Formats: sequence, C-alpha cells, structure tokens
Amino acid sequence: MNVSKKEYEKMVDKANIPGKNCLNYLKAFIVGGFVCVIGRWLSYLYLYWGLGEEEIKMAVPVTLILIAGILTMLKVYHKISKFAGAGVLVPITGFANAMVSPAMEAKTEGYVLGVGAKMFAISGPVIVYGTLSGLIYGFILLIAKAVM
Repeated sequence: MNVSKKEYEKMVDKANIPGKNCLNYLKAFIVGGFVCVIGRWLSYLYLYWGLGEEEIKMAVPVTLILIAGILTMLKVYHKISKFAGAGVLVPITGFANAMVSPAMEAKTEGYVLGVGAKMFAISGPVIVYGTLSGLIYGFILLIAKAVM
C-alpha cells in the first residue's frame, strides 16, 4: 500500500486526538503512583510481619508481579492498562503482564509447547541475556579469584 506524504499526514491528524495527551499523562501518573503506594503498603505490611530489610526488598517486587499476573489471568490487567497506559506498563507489573499474556494465548497449544514456550516470547530475551551475562560475570570472577 503506497500512501503519499499528504495522505499519511491526514491519517496521523485524524488519529491524533488533541487535548487527550495531558489526560493520558495524568492517568498514567496517578495509576503508576498508586502502584508505588501499593508497593510501599506492602513493605510496611512485611515490616509489621517481622521481615528484615533484605527480605522486604525481595518480597515487594515478587508480590507486585504475582498480583499483576493474577490480574492478567482474570483479564482485568488489560482494562487497567488501557485506562492507565504507561502507568502500569512501565513498572515491574508490566513485566508480569508481558509474561502471562502470551502464555494465556497459547494455552490451546498445550502446557509445554504452548504455555511453556510462549511465556517467554516477549520477556524471554531479557531473561536470557540477564542470566547469561550473570553467568559469564560469575565465571570471570571465579577465574580471577582462583588466579589471585
């Protein structure tokens, strides 16, 4: 499909709704801030339950990921992200959504070839790169300590 520059500009103008950007920024800010407030509440709750600082640093993100994964499974997260945009897609909750959504779509293909394979379709390269770079770094440190 060939579209001239003027036709393309008309399509962009038609798709761009003036005045909505500020509202989108405000919604993303408010909902993203609320995600942070939930994280803070969780840290206070875990502190009240007697967890140490290091455990809280691990428990809060894990809990937020779990909540986002459950909301994605219940098909609620999509509605929230449609309303809030980057407010819920940028934080760690977006990572959980990126893992659960493809897995849910591939459920009909079976658990191993469908869910297991598709779960990492979007976030897989990030996980693989992080894991491999950590292994390489650890191996280099191991060699360096053995030599010294």
